[in-house]
Amino acid sequence: MIVFDLKCAGGDHVFEAWFGCSGSYEDQRKRALIACPICGDTDIGKALMAPNIGSKGNTALAPSPSTQAVTLPEQGAAAEIKAMMSKIAGLQAESLKTSKWVGADFERQARAMDAGETEHSSIHGQATPDQAKAMMEDGIAVMPLLVPVVPPDQQN
Repeated sequence: MIVFDLKCAGGDHVFEAWFGCSGSYEDQRKRALIACPICGDTDIGKALMAPNIGSKGNTALAPSPSTQAVTLPEQGAAAEIKAMMSKIAGLQAESLKTSKWVGADFERQARAMDAGETEHSSIHGQATPDQAKAMMEDGIAVMPLLVPVVPPDQQN
């Protein structure tokens, strides 16, 4: 698995996406299967990212200050975080209006679209982490929803 920071051309939004390999990314990008989760733009490119360089295997890691103590955000920061999460939830809800809930049938339907057996459309549903990983390794564009969704049959 490989992770890339991606950036849309329309809104300069940067987001993270996982792929089975760099070839999988290129294939999905060429077929416009990668869309910005914020604005939906499919003109996507790689964003500048810092390399993830591991330490030597025989070097003991010193605990970082962030792992030793946790501080609570100030009230203003907490309000900003709450507002940001509310905005994310609203954007996701708006994007799901044009997506069809397929529940546990998600993997089958995503694979059928990828194989050309059914027309491509926006779907959302349930998949196990292993199913999602297998689909990504096979070059199928899937991503987790940032905010949990209540299935339609469980809503009041």
